Amino acid sequence: MRFAPAAAALSLALAVTSSVGWAGERAPAPRAGVLLAEGQAALEQGDVQGAIDAYEAALTVDPGYTPIFLRLAEAARADQLQGKAIRYYREALDRDPRNLAAIAGEGQALVEKGALEKAKGSLAKLESLCGASCPETQTLSATIAAGPPARVQTAEAVLPEANSPQAN
Repeated sequence: MRFAPAAAALSLALAVTSSVGWAGERAPAPRAGVLLAEGQAALEQGDVQGAIDAYEAALTVDPGYTPIFLRLAEAARADQLQGKAIRYYREALDRDPRNLAAIAGEGQALVEKGALEKAKGSLAKLESLCGASCPETQTLSATIAAGPPARVQTAEAVLPEANSPQAN
């Protein structure tokens, strides 16, 4: 009987902790929400750098709001910086390992970078979390099936052959 109050307090603490875990995503700080909206508007207008600036400002205002990392990753992918996007997706996954948008986005960035095997690992993780019918799984599966985008070759990358008249 002397442990009953301690057991009751412990069970109450566990109940509160678990209910907080199931509470869902919190809203961003008001100023961060405004900056996120500005960044989204800039990205839709094609101003990728303006979007990145707004998202980074939102991150400084509310560093605990995980979806900012997803927006930064989206902007980095629009700027053809897949490695940076993958870093942002992984930061979001460190905070929330079951974030389906982060897993799918990382997989898409990996495909864009040409790392199909790693992208298939992300697809397997998505399928285990939400099944084959969830939108994130279907989008990533279609991206993997399409394969990496064709690389644009620059003029500097093509060197004349040693025997050609241009080389002499």
